Amino acid sequence: MTDTATAVRTVSAAVCALLADGSTVRLRPADPTDREQVLRLYGEMSADSLRNRFFMVSRRSGERAADRLCTPGGPGHRTLVALHADRLVGVAEYETDDDPSTAEIALAVADDFHRRGVGTLLLEHLVHTARENGVTAFTVDVLADNHPVHRILADLGLRVTRRYDGTTVHGVISLEPDEQYRLAVDLRWRTAGTASLRPLLRPRSVAVIGAGTKPGSVGRALLHNLREGHFRGLLHPVNPHAHAVLHLPAFASVGDLPHPPDLAVLAVPADAVPRVAEECGRAGVKALAVASAGLDAVRTAELTAACRRWGMRMVGPHCLGIANTAPDVSLNATLAADRPLPGTAGIAVHSGGVGIALLDGLSRLGIGVSSFVSLGDERDVSGNDLLQWWECDGRTELALLHLESFGNPRAFSRTARRVTRRMPVLTVDAGRSTAGRRAAASHTVAAATPTMTRRALFRQAGITATDTLGELLDTAALLHSQPLPGGPRVAVISNAAGVGVLAADACAGAELAVPELPLGLTEELLGQLPAGATAGNPIDATPAVTAQALRRCLERLAASGAVDAILVALVPTALTTAAAGTDPIAALTSSLSPANPTSPGGRCPILAVRPDQPERIRLLHTDDGRPVPSYGEAQSAARALRHAVARAQWLARPPGRPVEPVGVDSTGARALVAEFLAEAPAGGWLDARRTVQLLDHYGIPRLPQAYVTTEEEAVDAAARLASRSGTVALKAQGPDLVHTSQRDGVFLDLRGRHALRTAFRELTARLGTAMTGALVQPMAERGTELLAGVVQDEVFGALVVFGSADTPGALLTDHVARLAPLTDTDLHDLLTTPHCAPPADPTSLKDLLARLSQMADDLPELAEARCAPVIARPDGSTVVDARIRLLPRRPTDPYLRRLP
Repeated sequence: MTDTATAVRTVSAAVCALLADGSTVRLRPADPTDREQVLRLYGEMSADSLRNRFFMVSRRSGERAADRLCTPGGPGHRTLVALHADRLVGVAEYETDDDPSTAEIALAVADDFHRRGVGTLLLEHLVHTARENGVTAFTVDVLADNHPVHRILADLGLRVTRRYDGTTVHGVISLEPDEQYRLAVDLRWRTAGTASLRPLLRPRSVAVIGAGTKPGSVGRALLHNLREGHFRGLLHPVNPHAHAVLHLPAFASVGDLPHPPDLAVLAVPADAVPRVAEECGRAGVKALAVASAGLDAVRTAELTAACRRWGMRMVGPHCLGIANTAPDVSLNATLAADRPLPGTAGIAVHSGGVGIALLDGLSRLGIGVSSFVSLGDERDVSGNDLLQWWECDGRTELALLHLESFGNPRAFSRTARRVTRRMPVLTVDAGRSTAGRRAAASHTVAAATPTMTRRALFRQAGITATDTLGELLDTAALLHSQPLPGGPRVAVISNAAGVGVLAADACAGAELAVPELPLGLTEELLGQLPAGATAGNPIDATPAVTAQALRRCLERLAASGAVDAILVALVPTALTTAAAGTDPIAALTSSLSPANPTSPGGRCPILAVRPDQPERIRLLHTDDGRPVPSYGEAQSAARALRHAVARAQWLARPPGRPVEPVGVDSTGARALVAEFLAEAPAGGWLDARRTVQLLDHYGIPRLPQAYVTTEEEAVDAAARLASRSGTVALKAQGPDLVHTSQRDGVFLDLRGRHALRTAFRELTARLGTAMTGALVQPMAERGTELLAGVVQDEVFGALVVFGSADTPGALLTDHVARLAPLTDTDLHDLLTTPHCAPPADPTSLKDLLARLSQMADDLPELAEARCAPVIARPDGSTVVDARIRLLPRRPTDPYLRRLP
């Protein structure tokens, strides 16, 4: 590419991103209109700053730099500027010399914006732009005593080599991002994100705009809950038609308030929301919670633009509100009927109704809430932001999510993988059905996604995904109250044989094991139990069991090492009277006493099932106040325990390591893609020749083949390629013959010249001009037939798909998938899926999937790659047939820091 307009690849529109202190800046390419602001930037610099930038103190240097910086960028020159509000506060540029893969960089930041992360943010985006344009390394000359720039380079996370030359340091920065760089970006993202949420979740003052005087209005209800919740900061109603609301002095506008509030809660008509948001920005408001609903696309865009222009974080629109139960905050800006109980669970939901149900359920269980955010239409603050907040708030021990869509799934997945190692993260898998996805898409901004892609995201991130809200609360109660089990083995003990059988069936249905107990252990248990008891598994303790005997059995089971969890199923009988010391419920609470060394603290959780209790789930409490989950049905307990086992297994695995296959020619692959899209700008399916070339660029093992256009060529190719059995396959090729089958475009097991000529003639007659040629391949040796491929999801990006080749349906419907790029643990999970039989040679299949993952990560234009069948044998795996489709897509970096 030689034309500048096509050669230079960068974002033409401004993007917004967060600084380390939580404030917002806009980043965009410089243009000639910026010259005066660039001059002002250099003119206001101190002498030390000018010396560090230009190696001398000269205002003329600033003028020359402004002239160069504001010249429209060419293939080897790019300048980015950072603006806070409308003020230019930073500038960064690169320029190549003779070598187009290496560029020299320069950086300048306003003196009063030092140590706020402007320079690092500019460099991150400059790196992204440079890599898009083929630059692989930056060079920079820095004075040895220019400590701020040295600190920026050290903290950037990229590999920097330095050479000292007197008072100057010459640095070379490799632009290839690795895990160290991503970790550094993660830290900056988390620091900036949590700082930006403080005005939202820890405000010192709140204004409710649209607080009405009439009962039943949304604004009045929000103000009422804030006041009755004893908000610790200043509280102001804003209503131009009232002097006071709920006995609080009202102000005509946010601009009339004595001080700008940290948070403004908007409950005004939809058509007024953009104007009010603009007024809030001008007044210095730092965050918005927009309860107003009914905004159309235009008003929503205007609202978002106002937030970006003035650096305000926003929840909503169409949100139920936010809450933070910290004693020094006590913020309840929600429409919930009851005040949230302070506790340790963080909640983020798209649906306000789901949010109310979770608030009620967690309060009833006594778990309580640390903070609650109803995301509404999620135009800004997202579930990813909230995970980072809970990670750092020092109060949250359990995260509950209800997300119908994902703004940046890869960033969410990366954050969730980190957070789930510190606390359980649970979600309801919303939108599993077609109708559910349609309903979700109707009231959220991002597209709802297929079940398989969401499940892939959840499994990779270690998120516990449940099917219902009830199951979510069941599991939350267990994870909140009990240690994680060491495995899936469950002992079931009951005081009624039938209830024990039902509980054992429930465990088996939840894929838990109910093993036979060792003979010595059963004899010990029978020695503690009444006559008539049985001590297999389930254990029938009989209705006559006393609390003391049951307690001793629980202690012995917990200490035995024969099981990983104990499920105690109890029903009331005429014999269970606490006064007589026979109530078995007492065994549960007393057996968990700290004085009892065999029960807590260990890794043997205890769950109760009590069919007579009216609640689906409740928490019993030990003598010292520790909770024990009690379920109304055994199925609920078993499903919760299954989730706990899965979490324990996920935590026991080491974090996945990136997989980088050897012998990959990414440069050649990108050139092939560019060549094809230059010929077919709308994209399409690769022909056989280019498909083979792309596979070869990634070292993907395949059957040899020959492309032929005549009978004679086919006969000659068959002679060269015939399998050990002397047979070949003949496959018709043509632009419109993407999906051929044995019926219409494929002949198998052809032996000899005559059979091959007959097949070629028949294909030609059948397909006519649609057939432009054919492929000749040797017949593959027998083995397990599998499918491996890549598909681009519009929301999630590239997924690697794997399963049986016999499974019908689309790639994203009937196979297992993981988000690319894959780690070693992802590869293990793909190969151990129930969707296919255990592979004969897992090593070769892992290598094949890793190469497909690399292809997906390298080529955003890769819309679909389908390798089927893949023949897996003990001596290796081979792709027999492949189809690859490309589309003209721009690459996007999911880890580049920017606001939506």
